[in-house]
Amino acid sequence: MLQIVPSLLSADFARLAEEIARVERGGAAMLHLDVMDGHFVPNLTLGPPVVESVRKVTRAKLDVHLMIEDPDRYIPAFVAAGADLLSVHQEACRHLHRTLRLIQSEGALAGVVINPATPVATLDEVLEVADYVLIMSVNPGFGGQKFIPAVLDKVRTLDRQRRERGLALEIEIDGGITTQNLADAVRAGCDWIVTGSSIFHASDPSAAVAEMRQIARDATAIQV
Repeated sequence: MLQIVPSLLSADFARLAEEIARVERGGAAMLHLDVMDGHFVPNLTLGPPVVESVRKVTRAKLDVHLMIEDPDRYIPAFVAAGADLLSVHQEACRHLHRTLRLIQSEGALAGVVINPATPVATLDEVLEVADYVLIMSVNPGFGGQKFIPAVLDKVRTLDRQRRERGLALEIEIDGGITTQNLADAVRAGCDWIVTGSSIFHASDPSAAVAEMRQIARDATAIQV
């Protein structure tokens, strides 16, 4: 199902509940939370207590993206805090199949993430296990980066593979998504569109979500 997924990394954390309410009024039914450990990526963000706090103020699905080393150690804590979806990086997981099954055993949907330089082929053996794949369209670690257009070829490859293999697999994209490139991402095969700055830095985040939802709906008529 097509979703515009606001990334809370770009929100005003001093007014987080209000920011969440604004994007929900625009039609957002999922929220993206970036967890960074300062090791796997050069930044440090939030942990389970913030996820737990967000869970208390919204009924939206919480899409938690672990940009961390040794994610197995923290998966139970994030699910207990309220994560509905939990994604881990292929590049950070020594035993990816086991990690995805661990997420599912804890009661969340399991996603696998690949960086811009990581080929889709590295996921061949886990596509039947994962509930969704998140393709990074920037190098992870910071918000507000410029979109890397070449990653759309990876989206098209993955979309073709799921159709050929009959997989109920959602494709998510994250990084540099704006009103100018949103339609291209949807037409390439993306189902869930993560965007932060384009929503929370807009004068009216509610209207920004509504506009992006309309652009996405209009784009579904043609896929390339």
